[in-house]
Amino acid sequence: MKNAANDCLFKTNKYCHMERRTFVKYTAAAGASLMLNPFSSLAAASGKKIRLAQVGTGHRGTGFWGVDLIKNFGEHIEFVGLYDSNPGRKLRAQKLYGGNVPVFASFEEMISKVAADYIIVTTVDATHNEFIVKALDKGFNVITEKPMTTDEVKCKEILDAEKRSGKKVIVAFNYRHSVHNMQLKELLAAERVGKITSVDFHWYLNVYHGADYFRRWHGRMNKSGSLWVHKATHHFDLLNWWVNSEPVEVSAYGSLDHYGKNNSFRGTKCRGCEFKDKCKFYWDMTKDDRLMSLYAENEKYDGYLRDGCVWSNEIDIYDKMSAQIIYANGITANYSLTTYSPYEGWKIAFNGTKGRIDTWEDIPFMQKVKEDQSKKHAVEMSQAEDAKAGDVREIIAMDNFAKDFEIYTTANIKTGHGGGDIRMQRRMFVDTNDNPHHIMAGTRDGAMSILIGIAARKSIQLRRPVKISELTDLVPMANRF
Repeated sequence: MKNAANDCLFKTNKYCHMERRTFVKYTAAAGASLMLNPFSSLAAASGKKIRLAQVGTGHRGTGFWGVDLIKNFGEHIEFVGLYDSNPGRKLRAQKLYGGNVPVFASFEEMISKVAADYIIVTTVDATHNEFIVKALDKGFNVITEKPMTTDEVKCKEILDAEKRSGKKVIVAFNYRHSVHNMQLKELLAAERVGKITSVDFHWYLNVYHGADYFRRWHGRMNKSGSLWVHKATHHFDLLNWWVNSEPVEVSAYGSLDHYGKNNSFRGTKCRGCEFKDKCKFYWDMTKDDRLMSLYAENEKYDGYLRDGCVWSNEIDIYDKMSAQIIYANGITANYSLTTYSPYEGWKIAFNGTKGRIDTWEDIPFMQKVKEDQSKKHAVEMSQAEDAKAGDVREIIAMDNFAKDFEIYTTANIKTGHGGGDIRMQRRMFVDTNDNPHHIMAGTRDGAMSILIGIAARKSIQLRRPVKISELTDLVPMANRF
């Protein structure tokens, strides 16, 4: 599955009466009209490996952007530098990457000495801007994990640095690249149910995955910008991409109702906690050798606790969130994020002038499967591509006044964010001209996704709608492409 055509495999149910000629014609013609990946020119010269230097060697950095990248694309890339503020973790990363990658005492030293095609930024969210700007000003192109940054001031710093440097930033929105999300994009672009007027989008984090954000630095507003930014930037980017428009106004509500202060007891960390026998959220990190080697063994350097208490009084982000987003093309979107659900998954519906599209992922009673919710996130983060025969995700399209509906299906790839992880990296480092529906994301995409979250955060604080124009001089576009 290397190209856009293979990314969108669909079928219809036997009892469907809908003609599909328009959709098939659109899909077949799409390849001829796709714009080239705007970052294709950033790849290394033919026959040479793409040189990468990385700042931030935590779990995501050393996993998806480290050993997994080496395993899957080692013939195309090589690491030429590593830096992390925690000296123990960067040495651990060096060992994981084979032992020969140079490590540096500071980020400034690294970018002054390495010859790299890209700097990969996988640090704490609130520090992304620092490293992105320094890398751009030093003449490097950048790949950054989402979110691009955490507030509107830092966002402007990045946009200004990219403009003055002439270099480019790729924002790693892997969810765009899943086969399910790509098929949904195809249907919307083909106006399968007419012009879209409104969207309902609801995301559920289960009590295992959701709780983990509150154990980590993500539970602190000054580090993550809240889950409005850290987590929901994924969802807002999907919305922006699916509806091909940009936001103009956000109204939001949010509170901290479950985690943090909302408990009668609390500890410091799960390891050795006196309340572990009665705390349903007790988590034994000692069973995970990788996390122990990355974090527990290196706490002595910076005091960071990977298994911090979910009831900590320092937690100041929201765990219940809802927002209404108004787009420049007139679409309104209703969004919610729940962080303590019994199951993990999402549901979305697009209301159009000619009908409605519904789809979902991993809702147990809709998918009609039983899964171990405690292991679900670990499976999603793994990089295998296997899908069981006959196991599919469904998209339902129903026309107004119709007596029947149509079902489109794709293989249910449960790992690697629905197959999006490896497809995104393949487009970055191998198939660099493969850019269906402008799938590769840059700073404008990164900005418009975080600005929704930032506006939502401010809307809660100010108790009023917040316009995107209050946060940036970027003018929202009614139709992005």
